[in-house]
Amino acid sequence: MIISILSWAWVASGIFLILLVLLHSPKGDGMGGLAASGSSMFTSASSAESTLNKATWTCLIIFLSLAVILSAGWLK
Repeated sequence: MIISILSWAWVASGIFLILLVLLHSPKGDGMGGLAASGSSMFTSASSAESTLNKATWTCLIIFLSLAVILSAGWLK
């Protein structure tokens, strides 16, 4: 039961990680400009990029932690 829940959480975090990476804009605005252009949630572009970086790193840590836990077989 717990393994299937963690497996689904791992898949969801992987998909969310892909979306977060696609939102990053290394040179131009790209897709990140579309997501943050009309939002009053962020005060500036640097604030939006900083928040996006934090969310990406958090999702990456969750994804890698779940990958190690599920592959190590600690929950059998």
